[in-house]
Amino acid sequence: MDFFDVISARHSVRTYKSDPVPDALIQQCLEAARVAPSWRNGQCWRFVVVRDAQVIEQLAGQRIYGYKINSWLRSAPTVIIACAEPGESGQHEGLPYWAVDTAIALEHLVLAATALGLGTCWIGGFNEATVRQIVGIPERVRVVAYTPLGYPAEREGLMGRAVKVIARSHSRKPLEKIVHWEQWRD
Repeated sequence: MDFFDVISARHSVRTYKSDPVPDALIQQCLEAARVAPSWRNGQCWRFVVVRDAQVIEQLAGQRIYGYKINSWLRSAPTVIIACAEPGESGQHEGLPYWAVDTAIALEHLVLAATALGLGTCWIGGFNEATVRQIVGIPERVRVVAYTPLGYPAEREGLMGRAVKVIARSHSRKPLEKIVHWEQWRD
């Protein structure tokens, strides 16, 4: 798949086939994340690959804002948790680059997965302490985001369709609304 086709094809998948993802494909996705750029080449990211259905069930069952907003996650055969070692990155004008670095690496992983015919969904709604406890992540490490990884189901489930309608996840602002040439103009 052409790079720009990959970018256009990437979307949030919330319903997966039960087929396991071969280790070789997981490795390819992780390799794409590994070569991402980072602040002073600190490479602060770490990944936890979860394939145990009981652990995925625990991740899916946590309550956020009083609701089980990620219950659909239980259909995924794999979940990859993107973490950061903040001490291996830097900060500039109050912006913690460990979060930026890890987000870049996770996006590399997500785009690689799309190119390989796999589905993902960037998850930022979670309780960090709960995720830490579920998979044994130490206190010094920050959980930045996670994504399911698997083969998209033939039909999107009800939750996936509802979220796409509510969030208008396929709509994008036109370039003239997000780009300023030479100087910022309101």
